Amino acid sequence: MPDTTNNSSSARVVDGAIPAALLAAVRSERPLVHHITNTVTINDCANITISSGAAPVMAEAPEEVAEMVAAAGALVLNIGTLSAAQVEAMLIAGRRANELGIPVVLDPVGVGATRLRTETAQKLLDTLDIAVLKGNAGEIGVLAGTGGSVRGVDSGGVAGDPVETARECARSTGTVVSMTGAVDVVTDGSRIYLVGNGNPAMDRLSGTGCMASSVTAAFVAVADDYTVASAAALAAFGLAGERAACGACGPYSFRTGLFDDLAGLAPDDLARGARIEEH
Repeated sequence: MPDTTNNSSSARVVDGAIPAALLAAVRSERPLVHHITNTVTINDCANITISSGAAPVMAEAPEEVAEMVAAAGALVLNIGTLSAAQVEAMLIAGRRANELGIPVVLDPVGVGATRLRTETAQKLLDTLDIAVLKGNAGEIGVLAGTGGSVRGVDSGGVAGDPVETARECARSTGTVVSMTGAVDVVTDGSRIYLVGNGNPAMDRLSGTGCMASSVTAAFVAVADDYTVASAAALAAFGLAGERAACGACGPYSFRTGLFDDLAGLAPDDLARGARIEEH
């Protein structure tokens, strides 16, 4: 959990009506979220997007991605199972999204584990205008250059304070950074939001990080403020995880509950249950 003792006196609880309004907008507008993502979690990402209230499309052929992304409200780039053709598709789709002002969410899965992943993530950050960089603590630490460790695609944590790591990453990359953990940290380098929603069961199920990126994309698709929208998305996803854990007897019943509870989450539920602080 991030150490926030130095700035706890300046913490402000975010009005639950703000994330609730964003969830209502997702449900009302049903934005299309274009994914170029990994093969391990692709179906779960599609279904969690539907559960959030948005619509998914999974298209990565270089020949069609520019046309497909033009119809989308947001683009997710996930480097979980990389190939040369996929990287080419990401660059084509990302450039077209930038031309059209469509927000791009980058999930640098396993960055730091191999040179290919690290170089690809850095190339995407250098080449494209990334709206939100969503990763775990180890991944964000690697990209911030402040020290982070990754084993396979799992976070090994960061060397220093997670909040400062996320803020440094946001400042150095020029993106909103959404760093998941026991307490999620969302920052644009200036504002800092801490999100207290979630459950440890989410860490014991493959794909929840990828799903969090999909939910984030659904929220930023309907928002002007990507920092607030990213925090709201993690609060909604985390609250669904809390509810799913109450009735779960194991990882797969939890997985089912996660979809069901996000789909059943009403804006009023999020208004009451979101735990977001601005520091």
